[in-house]
Amino acid sequence: MMSKPLALFVKHDGQSGRASVTCAYKCGNACFHEAPNTSENTYFGDIVSSLNRRGLIKGGAAAVLAVGVGGALAACGDDDESGAAVTPTYTPAGAAGTGTDFTAVAPNKEDAIVIPDGYQQSVVIRWGDPVLADAPAFDFERQTAAAQAKQFGYNNDFAALLPIEGQPNSFLLVVNHEYTTGPHMFRGYNKDAPTDEQIAITKAAHGLTVIEVKGEPGSGKLTPVFGKYNRRITADTEFLLTGPAAGGMFTQTGADSSGTKVKGTFANCSGGVTPWGTVLSGEENFHGYFANSDKVSDPTGKPRIKRYGFAKGATLNQWERTDKRFDMASEPNEPNRFGYVVEIDPWDPTSTPVKHSAMGRLKHEGATIYVTENGEVVSYTGDDERFDYMYKFISSRKIKAGTGQASMRHNMTILDAGTLYVAKLTGDHADKIDGSGTVPSDKGFTGKGAWIPLLETGTDGKGKSLVDGMSAEEVAVFTRLAADKVGATKMDRPEDFEANPYTGKVYVALTNNDNRGKDDKVAGPDEANPRKLNKNGQILEITDDHAGTDFTWSLLLVCGDPAAADTYFAGYDKTKVSPISCPDNLAFDVYGNLWISTDGNALKSNDGLFSVVLDGPNRGQTKQFLTVPRGAETCGPIVTENRVIVCVQHPGEADDATPENPLSHWPEGGAAQPRPAVAVVWKANGRIGV
Repeated sequence: MMSKPLALFVKHDGQSGRASVTCAYKCGNACFHEAPNTSENTYFGDIVSSLNRRGLIKGGAAAVLAVGVGGALAACGDDDESGAAVTPTYTPAGAAGTGTDFTAVAPNKEDAIVIPDGYQQSVVIRWGDPVLADAPAFDFERQTAAAQAKQFGYNNDFAALLPIEGQPNSFLLVVNHEYTTGPHMFRGYNKDAPTDEQIAITKAAHGLTVIEVKGEPGSGKLTPVFGKYNRRITADTEFLLTGPAAGGMFTQTGADSSGTKVKGTFANCSGGVTPWGTVLSGEENFHGYFANSDKVSDPTGKPRIKRYGFAKGATLNQWERTDKRFDMASEPNEPNRFGYVVEIDPWDPTSTPVKHSAMGRLKHEGATIYVTENGEVVSYTGDDERFDYMYKFISSRKIKAGTGQASMRHNMTILDAGTLYVAKLTGDHADKIDGSGTVPSDKGFTGKGAWIPLLETGTDGKGKSLVDGMSAEEVAVFTRLAADKVGATKMDRPEDFEANPYTGKVYVALTNNDNRGKDDKVAGPDEANPRKLNKNGQILEITDDHAGTDFTWSLLLVCGDPAAADTYFAGYDKTKVSPISCPDNLAFDVYGNLWISTDGNALKSNDGLFSVVLDGPNRGQTKQFLTVPRGAETCGPIVTENRVIVCVQHPGEADDATPENPLSHWPEGGAAQPRPAVAVVWKANGRIGV
């Protein structure tokens, strides 16, 4: 049977470079539905009174490294050729452009990873490559669920690279697998009636992979090996739910009366690496996996269902056909067990991963950790939806040093106790924001903000609601509704949060929002989101009182075509920057430069990875380092002094592409089917940008 035409999917109107089929399977066409946030929050009203301001606490790489175990700064450090640790030395890029002295790659539509002259590349691992020693080789024509559960999953997004202590040039590569696209995974796929085996394969292709990789002296190449740490986590792996939601009335199901044992993780987008050696992953577009929201009988659940964007009827994946926990009419509480920050211990393949409800339930893009000089652990996360919010969690526990089991058991509970906040912003030039993107002053777009407390969780796991009219369990499970009530600021799809390990400044990728100001029913432009019909996104820079509640902010970039009047590059000469659209994931190099990967480039060229200078006279200089193949999205960048790693998600994904007529043949070339994969790039002399 031939694949059904994909014209049945909702078509784009030119606002994004994403294919319609990508939107359908990845986020359930979220951008084509009414935004779930219909609250009447003031957007830039007066900041509510908050906790007393504390003095600004300056953290940094030294503080994090001092308390971490192998790989505390996986995106900011590496081993040299001998395997000895390379200690990051902060050298502001400034006029010298240290770390960014490559020739920028021009926008293109090539079916390849295009990199600067003088660099080399290779593929680390592809969809279907064996992860466990007894896994069969990948065969596109003869896939099975049993094989996929032991092979590298589909649509890799976040990646972490953790040095293995005592093994020179050896690492754990930890990758999550966000979603699957049946029409491009199987020949003759019928999206209206996938086979039971195809459903089982897609479930096994979700989750995370932990795999050992080995480097080579004088090269950035990484090769997978069958090591003792290798592991696949899928949509059927058992997780432990902790915090105020655990064991409550909203998380108990027919299969789990305890409300604590959750089967699987999926829709895992970005993530983070903790100083204690674990990996975090955000459950993002989980709403698209649950069917029949219109058949839930409890009337009190209707507003909650609508706020989280659950659709009526069957899902595209149709997991509900073989597993009733995905049918909300049968198990209305099952969706309440997803939408959390999950934590895995990659050093123990037998360990049970954890879901942290103290950090709230929303469409977590990811979660990243910052440790202050006083040892407070702070986590930042964005809710990736048009008009949704930015959050942070301050733990009441501190890191216990050491790599033993007792230390790890304690550290795995750090994100179970503390206070969850949501952000409210004000602009300094509110009267000058007209939606055109015009820069309001010689200092750019600037303002202030406050973190409003929502939920306090004790060391016993019990919560205290800080929102009137809601219980602690309700705040933990229906966090979006709690944030609505306190008047949080509606943002343009807040995705990845990253704190600069050297300066402590926090950066947020606001990907786009083509509904901003489209009519009087939705939020109009404000200073942090200054454009109507925002199709290109922006980068927010925050100077945060990390363990406190006050911050100031500015826009580092207002993305798009530099020739357009509504773009801004921190005041840098726009004739000397690369066009950039739809920022998604962020990372830092050892020189303190920001690196941005893009998703859905609206400038009609392939997505890519970009460097941005943050300090000195070249602040705002933006250069494209690479582009990914046709139809692909750039994800999970890791930028070290020896190599750059990117996850290439959904190559060849287009509405009119099928296995019989593929858009891309990357990474194998020839007539091969496209396969999501992790790729690595390095300079011929073994260094990046030096």
